[in-house]
Amino acid sequence: MGHTSQTGTGRRAALENARLYVCVTARRERGDLREFLHAAYEGGVDIIQLRDKSLEAAAEIEAIEVLADVAREHGALFAVNDRADVALLTGADVFHVGQGDLTTAQARRVLGDDVVIGRSCHSPAQVDAAVADAGLDYFCTGPVWETPTKPGRAAVGLELPCYAAQHAGDKPFFAIGGVDTARLPSVLDTGASRIVVVRAVTDAQDVTAAARALRDTLPG
Repeated sequence: MGHTSQTGTGRRAALENARLYVCVTARRERGDLREFLHAAYEGGVDIIQLRDKSLEAAAEIEAIEVLADVAREHGALFAVNDRADVALLTGADVFHVGQGDLTTAQARRVLGDDVVIGRSCHSPAQVDAAVADAGLDYFCTGPVWETPTKPGRAAVGLELPCYAAQHAGDKPFFAIGGVDTARLPSVLDTGASRIVVVRAVTDAQDVTAAARALRDTLPG
């Protein structure tokens, strides 16, 4: 796999081709972050985001530097969640925000134009806003199913990715929330062609095989 160009053009071309996006903690309880990241990228994961609310900034940066290193080795994208300062310091390819975080304009002011920016959406109105936001590169719809990684967040069901597929136009979007190999066909039936997963890969005995099984089922 060739190295992804760290220009906005190279990153956006990689986003266009991306189908499988994984979120992972720093895996401190297992101490195997670097090994996990290699295994996931080898299985065909296109983007990995480190998302670990338990970490102080210094520990988060340390873990993201490992992610950056492995992503570069595989010519793949890596993402930082919520913290624009951390994204800037680690040279993140992708910066992901929730509805209550920085606006796209604020994020661009900190990070410039070369970083890919994405946002989580939980309703048709939020999808509409994301599609209309020219500075936003992609969005996520979910959680499709309730998931322990987002406690208290009600599931939106398959209706939201279905709505997004009808309204997104050329803007990439990912379905997220409880997606695994068994549920993937019903997600693809909505017209979604990209997914974000957590446990389907992070809890797998064989990370590469789990990622490959998902990637091989996704179009493109």
